[in-house]
Amino acid sequence: MTRQVLLFICVLSVGSVLGQVSYTIPEEMAKGSLVGNIAHDLGLQTKRLVSGKARIYTRDSDEYIELNRERGVLLVKERIDREALCRQTTPCALHFQIILENPMEFYSVTVQIADINDNAPTFKRSEIKFKISESATTGAKFMLERAVDLDVGVNGVHRYELKPTDNFALKLHNNADGNKNVEMVLQKPLDREKQEQISLVLTAVDGGEPQMSGTMLIVITVLDANDNAPVFTQPTYKATVTENSPKGTVVATVTASDADQGSNGKITYSITNALDDDMKVFEVNEETGEVTLIGNIDFEESRSYQINLLASDEGGLTDSCKLFVDVQDMNDNKPDINIMSKSTVISEDAKQNTVVIMINIEDKDSGENGNVKCVINENMPFTLRASTNNFYTLVTDSDLDRERASEYNITVTCSDEGVPSLSSSVTLTLQISDVNDNAPVFERSSYEAYIVENNTPGLSIFTVKARDADWNQNARVSYILEDSSVNGVPVSSYVSVSADSGVIHAVRSFDYEQIKDFQFRVKAQDGGSPPLSSNVTVKIMIQDQNDNPPQVLYPVQTGGSLVAEMVPRSADVGYLVTKVVAVDVDSGQNAWLSYKLQKATDRALFEVGLQNGEIRTIRQVTDKDAVKQRLTVIVEDNGQPSRSATVIVNVAVADSFPEVLSEFTDFPHDKEYNDNLTFYLVLALAVVSFLFITCLVVIISVKIYRWRQSRILYHSNLPVIPYYPPRYSDTLGTGTLPHVYNYEVCRTTDSRKSDCKFGRAGSQNVLIMDPSSTGTMQRIQSEKSILDEPDSPLEVS
Repeated sequence: MTRQVLLFICVLSVGSVLGQVSYTIPEEMAKGSLVGNIAHDLGLQTKRLVSGKARIYTRDSDEYIELNRERGVLLVKERIDREALCRQTTPCALHFQIILENPMEFYSVTVQIADINDNAPTFKRSEIKFKISESATTGAKFMLERAVDLDVGVNGVHRYELKPTDNFALKLHNNADGNKNVEMVLQKPLDREKQEQISLVLTAVDGGEPQMSGTMLIVITVLDANDNAPVFTQPTYKATVTENSPKGTVVATVTASDADQGSNGKITYSITNALDDDMKVFEVNEETGEVTLIGNIDFEESRSYQINLLASDEGGLTDSCKLFVDVQDMNDNKPDINIMSKSTVISEDAKQNTVVIMINIEDKDSGENGNVKCVINENMPFTLRASTNNFYTLVTDSDLDRERASEYNITVTCSDEGVPSLSSSVTLTLQISDVNDNAPVFERSSYEAYIVENNTPGLSIFTVKARDADWNQNARVSYILEDSSVNGVPVSSYVSVSADSGVIHAVRSFDYEQIKDFQFRVKAQDGGSPPLSSNVTVKIMIQDQNDNPPQVLYPVQTGGSLVAEMVPRSADVGYLVTKVVAVDVDSGQNAWLSYKLQKATDRALFEVGLQNGEIRTIRQVTDKDAVKQRLTVIVEDNGQPSRSATVIVNVAVADSFPEVLSEFTDFPHDKEYNDNLTFYLVLALAVVSFLFITCLVVIISVKIYRWRQSRILYHSNLPVIPYYPPRYSDTLGTGTLPHVYNYEVCRTTDSRKSDCKFGRAGSQNVLIMDPSSTGTMQRIQSEKSILDEPDSPLEVS
């Protein structure tokens, strides 16, 4: 049988392509037979089937068709028997979907199974017996069993033959369902005396190629006269039964009557359906004609039944009728949710209308009981979109944010419209994968930290902290010190930042007096690709420490000279002698200074202002007061612990300068000053002596070197290449220098005497160059060079 291919393509705007392809193949094809080139028919390339991991999805557990992704074809996987698969249902088809991923797509495929003539017509019984009275009138009808052919269409039962045809002929009646009722009609009266038993052969022939047939033997026993046959009250009965009705339920009651009396008028009812399945569901009471259920009735398996009933009397006369039973559907099936394809992980930057899950819903009920609507739980960034044939796709309908929700438990609930409504649900877990879409964020917009000066290098100052809302590597924060400078010095020479912890360490020891504060920027960068970062400003405040003693600016303390403040003897109480001026480079209370008089020649004569350092008299100066007064003033700061400095103030109590001079010349020099002076004098003498000896050795070495060079040139015969120094001119073959250079040598014996002598004119010692010379140089020397006699002075005549 020629294979037929029908192709239907439609594109739906749900983020996936839904195509439909239809093939027709004969049943009983060998395993591995070609069904169709699915890749070509769908317009796909085979590499798309491979990369998309194409697979077949079917609701049934049995798979008769397989997909060869490499070749892009559908093949027969298992032998297909149309009769076992669909029984009498036409057309018979296999429905399945082909699922592809990346991106997610699906295509519907229908493979229709064409019938072949592989089944012969058969009768339920190989032999049937009738008892017919010899008084049966011509035209009497006798219902025969219909033959069953599992094939359909032209391969089904096509005609019947009855042989011999001496007394009976066949009469066929077409039913609305396409089947034929077979009746045997008496054409010639029977005569029991001539022939008590008649054997006939009923043959059923199908319309297939080649034709196949089946036979049944009819044995007729001729009885004595039975003048009246049973007659049903109506030829067709109709009844309705609800599915899932319990066994024993009375479906209908048929009634027939017979005008005869006695045994000829006793009617027996029976079912003559050819299909065994009907016989397993219904039975008829032989005496009452009640048709009852003896099996389970399911609307989804069969929506209606046709029962052939026979009424026969003891004389062998019969009548037949039909009972049509309609099965009323009950909402007894929940919607069946089948996950065709799903993604367990989706990126948070997925675009809207991205397909996440494809679902197929099936409800075996019909009508409103089979109408299904599906919904998902609320407040979800997803929506469930329905397509044709109860297919649903779950797609994104808003932006995803893993930081807001890293996982979704999506419950799909499908309910039918039956009363009461039945529903089923399935919960799907969808993970949201992270994308580096969040930069690190510092806990504060800016930081300020304090550190006490004179800290230890490497000291931890404080910690900056940034958090990244992303996950895993995208949330791994590294801290980087941005390049900048503080007073022209790279900030990295001041502080460092731990890349992992954000701890800021001091690289050096800070001095408040040099730098009081500085600021820099720290960058927090995540480990995403590409990385995201943010900055924060950090200000370091140096806190002062009392590490500097006060410095006395006045009076100036000199090592060798003596400075004294004069106080006239007529000075009154409170006379301002002088003021001690001191500063402290520290700040705050560390720079608050106080002045105190530590020692004094006469404590009753002077006092020092605690805050201003002013030295004043506290009583009237008298003639008895000593001229020489020595005051020791201590200056203290307010730090903890406090630091101090002392200054000595010499005061002269006198009215005239000569009096002061005579008194103060006896002041001894400070011993410490004298010791220092002696040390520096000895050090200077040693340095001068070393330099003198070094110069002497260098001069002698140069003299010896030049003397050796002159001796070598004098005794050698090497050619000399003339060299003309700058500003040299040749006059009549004799070289001369245009200028006379005079040299002055000054030798100093002491600071008051000098001896100066002048050298001779340089023209007395010259080089004479002969142009006609062959390249040899003659040295003309009238006297020894000054360099050869280092101890003789230079003279000029």
